[in-house]
Amino acid sequence: METLLIVRGLEKTYRRGGDVFSQGTGGAHFTAVDDVSFSVNRGEVFAVVGESGCGKTTLARMLLRLIEPDGGEIRFEGRNLLALRGEELRSQRRQMQMVFQDPFASLNPRMRVGEIVAEPLAIHEPGLSGPERQARMTAILGRVGLNEDAMRRYPHEFSGGQRQRIGIARALILQPKLIVADEPVSALDVSVGAQVLLLLQDLQREFALTYIFSISRNCVPTKRNAGLSKPCGAPQSLNPKSVQNNAARLHPRTAFRRPGVTASVTFPES
Repeated sequence: METLLIVRGLEKTYRRGGDVFSQGTGGAHFTAVDDVSFSVNRGEVFAVVGESGCGKTTLARMLLRLIEPDGGEIRFEGRNLLALRGEELRSQRRQMQMVFQDPFASLNPRMRVGEIVAEPLAIHEPGLSGPERQARMTAILGRVGLNEDAMRRYPHEFSGGQRQRIGIARALILQPKLIVADEPVSALDVSVGAQVLLLLQDLQREFALTYIFSISRNCVPTKRNAGLSKPCGAPQSLNPKSVQNNAARLHPRTAFRRPGVTASVTFPES
């Protein structure tokens, strides 16, 4: 199977305390991501599992360079993402999109849904005509279960599940190869979240997507019969001492899970 993404030795440390004049030298330092390495194959569903505050969101954002790592390497289709700058980085980002955890905060309340979904097209495909852009928006909104009328409305007029569908439509409008989903259903009711997961499953089959999920330890998806199954247990059940040429440390209670792999994580000794 073809490898799409390779991550080696990724690190991120935050500073807490100090003042604005200390320039990173004052206060305490907190390591959110420590020497994380893994690979993801094309078409795969890969999950990072851990408790709140263990570094999952930091890792997800670093993969798309929404925040910069302090060290390590990220390769997408063989390209070193950390070496890209300017137009090269912007062009690469259309292949890697994110679905954010909070469907309420991730949508601009001052923009209509049509503007929100069309914004990536305006940035990456400015040459599209008005009718072409409209057709793309109508098609992708319909695919996530929203009608054309949604384009004229504002985010506050939708439920949480509908807002997350808008976020998914925005991520898919550029036809990316990789979707990074940061706890995409944690802010939703259980039944609504299940519907969103089923939608993501269908979209993966239809568009041959690769997914990286970050997931809390209370809801661990795994792949079974080409689909997301019910929760299957806590990270402790994933045999944390096993290693597959990977060394990963986000937090003592974080694990990686993929189809056919028990775990790809080394836990620091307590």
